[in-house]
Amino acid sequence: MTRQLNKNTLLNAVDIEKLCDAAAREVDIEVVQETGSTNADLMSRLPLLQRPVLRVAVHQTAGRGRAGRPWLTVPGGMLTFSLAWHLPQAPQNLLGLPLAIGVALAECLNTLNQNVQLKWPNDILRDGKKLAGILLESAAASEGGTWIVAGIGLNLQVSDELEAQVGRALADAPWLAQMDRNLLLAQLLNALASALQQFAGHGFSAFLPRWNALHAYANQSVHILDHGQILHAGIALGVDLLGCLVLQTEQGQVNVLAGDVSLRPAT
Repeated sequence: MTRQLNKNTLLNAVDIEKLCDAAAREVDIEVVQETGSTNADLMSRLPLLQRPVLRVAVHQTAGRGRAGRPWLTVPGGMLTFSLAWHLPQAPQNLLGLPLAIGVALAECLNTLNQNVQLKWPNDILRDGKKLAGILLESAAASEGGTWIVAGIGLNLQVSDELEAQVGRALADAPWLAQMDRNLLLAQLLNALASALQQFAGHGFSAFLPRWNALHAYANQSVHILDHGQILHAGIALGVDLLGCLVLQTEQGQVNVLAGDVSLRPAT
């Protein structure tokens, strides 16, 4: 059986801006019908940017996830966008930023009754399945600090064909798919702009307890995989101030840096 995709994918930059809070109105909003990757588009323009930019694509043909993995999309079935933003911190002080962005998105989605949780380091889960993912890229800014580009892919309606391509069950949000897309995107941008302002002033410390409160695998047995091989096994306790996963193993406590490793529940 194939789920019917909602064709109401109309997005308009002016309409999105009208629905934004003050902080989000400082962002230049761009909507394109199709592009390869919104993250790649913005990363290529960072040396020229003067203001934050939100770039939204109805369809991405070369979307990317962590470690260069492809992010497959279906036109109209997902919300795919990237946000370029300047932060005062140096790149090495942004380790907790992907988690902070996850908190902002999850809290926003939960105000829309989505009941989501966070999977370390950068996935948003609903009913144990992936609803959204985050790809964070950055470059040192010539004026000091760092330009970051946060790419987000949010499943709204997922076809069985896409699940077959991905090779696992995915979560979607049919109720969000019925929302006005401009309103949904404005609410997500409001949450992101507020979070990035907060991170600029306080770093990850402002988000640490909020992330742990949304932790999908809190106090559960997990495996940390590196290229498919088990690197660590233990109980996931939470995250620390650097955004590392705190794992209680048989050998003692281990703080795992995200890098290219992945978390899986132990079976």
